Amino acid sequence: MAWLVLTVSGVLEAVWATALSRSEGFSKVAPSVVFLVALVASMVGLGYAMRTLPVGTAYAVWVGIGAALTVVVAMVSGEEPVSVLRILLLLGLIGCVIGLKLAH
Repeated sequence: MAWLVLTVSGVLEAVWATALSRSEGFSKVAPSVVFLVALVASMVGLGYAMRTLPVGTAYAVWVGIGAALTVVVAMVSGEEPVSVLRILLLLGLIGCVIGLKLAH
């Protein structure tokens, strides 16, 4: 159960990071509210997962999922460039997150 909660929390990290960017310094209400709700839910989930998973592994997986999804969303929306190198690096990041799960 902790791994499922951690994965959802990692996805929510990407949601709040994207919403933070789109809030334009908290000047837009809707993205600011999405940021706040996703941030709290993500942190609560991370805290829950850390009750049974090692802190280093849980945090690395959470950050890895959030970072990878945030970059993918930015590339798909055209906010960041897409290149073969960037895609290979993202695949490496995802591979490392999977490796941490398997090594646990």
